[in-house]
Amino acid sequence: MFGGKRSSPSESAQGGTANVLPLPDRPQPAPAAAKPGASPLASKPAAPAAFAGKPAAAPQPAAPQPAAAEAEAAPKAEMSLDDLIEKCCDLVRPLLGAHIKPADATAKNRVALAGVIEKLIADVAAKNNIELDSYNRRNVVTVLLNEVLTSVKTKGTVGEAAPAPAAPGAEPANPRGGPPSRNSLQEALVKIQPLLLGRIDTAAATKLPREDLIAQVEEIVGELLTEEKMRVNGAEQKVLVDSLVDDMLGLGPLEPLLADEKVTDIMVNGPYQIYVERGGKLVLTDIKFRDNQHVLNICTRIVTKVGRRVDESSPICDARLEDGSRVNIIIPPLAIDGASISIRKFSKKKITFDQMVGGSMNEDMATTLRIAGRVRLNIVISGGTGSGKTTLLNALSSMIGEDERTVTIEDAAELQLQQPHVVRLETRPANLEGKGEINQQALVKNCLRMRPERIILGEIRGGEALDMLSAMNTGHDGSMGTLHANTPREAISRLENMCAMSGTKLPNEAIRKQIAAAVQLIVQISRMRDGGRRIQKITEITGMEGETVTMQDLFSYEFVGEDDNGKLVGQFNKHGIRPHFTARAQYYGLDKKLLEACL
Repeated sequence: MFGGKRSSPSESAQGGTANVLPLPDRPQPAPAAAKPGASPLASKPAAPAAFAGKPAAAPQPAAPQPAAAEAEAAPKAEMSLDDLIEKCCDLVRPLLGAHIKPADATAKNRVALAGVIEKLIADVAAKNNIELDSYNRRNVVTVLLNEVLTSVKTKGTVGEAAPAPAAPGAEPANPRGGPPSRNSLQEALVKIQPLLLGRIDTAAATKLPREDLIAQVEEIVGELLTEEKMRVNGAEQKVLVDSLVDDMLGLGPLEPLLADEKVTDIMVNGPYQIYVERGGKLVLTDIKFRDNQHVLNICTRIVTKVGRRVDESSPICDARLEDGSRVNIIIPPLAIDGASISIRKFSKKKITFDQMVGGSMNEDMATTLRIAGRVRLNIVISGGTGSGKTTLLNALSSMIGEDERTVTIEDAAELQLQQPHVVRLETRPANLEGKGEINQQALVKNCLRMRPERIILGEIRGGEALDMLSAMNTGHDGSMGTLHANTPREAISRLENMCAMSGTKLPNEAIRKQIAAAVQLIVQISRMRDGGRRIQKITEITGMEGETVTMQDLFSYEFVGEDDNGKLVGQFNKHGIRPHFTARAQYYGLDKKLLEACL
């Protein structure tokens, strides 16, 4: 994406420090005497038209031309596709309030609302000679539909009232001293970026520390803004420079969201729609990519850093960021409306049981889980997508001793174990020829030869379930894993089904016996409608009765109501049952604490 010319060997040898200025292979004017105190980075080559690859002609004095003649000689610039889309949105927005009432926005489904908006877009496009194909028209519908729903939910109105005409001589409604306008910044970014890339060596730029690169880019951008006669205040220029550097070194528009600690999930639905999760709730942001190619460039940058690829022949990819955040990418032709990126962020601060007490569990439940991890019970954490399974698994892993050898197996490495003796394994997808795939089942079989004391499976989702149960039954006590299920009883059924996916033909009764013998505890966690994650049940497997796996609930969560702030109110109940693993806790000297917590 960021192509630039490299410095010639002779020029590289002369410079002792890395610098992204100036571009080589261009005729340079004779060096002028440096002014006292001038920075060498501020020097730049002039940019005449002769720099298109031909030697520069001798300078001739230009005859003065009238301004009107210059205006006539200048070619008429055509609007870009993004400008057309933005223009169409601006023309349709004032009409939304007259055609969609707030009551209709809440009563009608999305399809009906989209039909109304699409008709308005068609009328506006016809009257203003705006040509949009069906794909880009659908993008405009999506943007305006989300704006309508968000406006109704937050303000109770559809759209905004048109601003009153300004009085003669009055200050503009949005002076440059106010907050930066995203539209004006986007226009400046589109215009400045290609000019900037023409003046720097991007290969050298990517090797510079971020602070040094920002300083150099800020100087060049200031010069370009002056040359292009673009009026940008200091706050806007800083945002512009940060955006340009993020595009060079990071993930472009996603960088501010990655830096926001309140954001836990980032969901990119094509170039013009980005949602985030804050406090357990999904929120539409005003951040956008330039176009589909911009999103694809960011996708490629993510996956290449972990040695994977994403293209039309392999349009789905699981990867991770440098901070351990999990990423899923799916691109066209499978993603119809443009590339989709799903990023699951993880807190930089390690979440412990102490931090989860009061929200996700109470003190007695935390004590029971601490003891279960310490006495090496085999534990399965069950829950839905985004319910906090991995976070709870990280907290449970804190009870693993520093003298124990632990092997983790994941599709995309995201566990954050703090013990010194940890071996992390990660699956590998097939190559272009469809060969070389290494799945979790193969890694589980291999790790049994690595003398592990505990095996942690990031997510049990296939035939590796049978190998994991076999490992739990053959001396690897204290192993853990997660799976998707809605109740502890469903978790047992899911395990049974996944064992059948291994290809080994075993009677159902034999598989259930192996599950009953291998797994001692199931922890059910859920994400509630207020966004909070709470442990619903801590269930112990006690054995078999006939062909049924018997279980008993030690703790459960009971919903009571909702407070004035929309937060759910409930209570954690202990059932007063003596745990089946009390004898095991006694072996570690923890039976008294266990009984105090459970009874």
